[in-house]
Amino acid sequence: MTDEEEVMQLVHGRVKWFDPSKGFGFIVSDQTDADILLHANVLRNFGQGSVADGAGIEVRIQRTQRGVQAVEVTRIDPPEGALLPFGEDAAHLVSADILALDLEPARVKWFDKGKGFGFANVYGRPEDVFVHAEVLRVSGFADLTAGEAVALRIIDGKRGRMAVQVLSWEAATREKAQ
Repeated sequence: MTDEEEVMQLVHGRVKWFDPSKGFGFIVSDQTDADILLHANVLRNFGQGSVADGAGIEVRIQRTQRGVQAVEVTRIDPPEGALLPFGEDAAHLVSADILALDLEPARVKWFDKGKGFGFANVYGRPEDVFVHAEVLRVSGFADLTAGEAVALRIIDGKRGRMAVQVLSWEAATREKAQ
């Protein structure tokens, strides 16, 4: 197998762990004999600064003398069995309902992982949009940073607008192109 063929091997797996402060994490896959290194730069090229533990992930890999590493992320799926914390605001929503909502371009105002929530601002709208940590997790993220560009699917809840799905700006752009 040539070096180029090695780079182009597409692998499906799950995020074992990812630590944004360390700048890397690992993926496990039945398609490789070792864990796959996921560097923060590769994840950022996909448009995300973090990824949730247990998230499904599709990557192109390269085998090196130091081990197997991801060179491109092509897809991230939410962790399996995740439940959304909508309460009565959206208890009736199913995946198809969420995917039918428009994607709205937004910028993260702030997000505090310790508090479990944060807020974003949709372009051209004055009100804040509530972003719950669990919505973030089931969207495949572990954290958000202030100023980060995202796309949100939003519902109107009893206490205001709230995100029901978060996508990286790059992933949303790819989704709209399909």
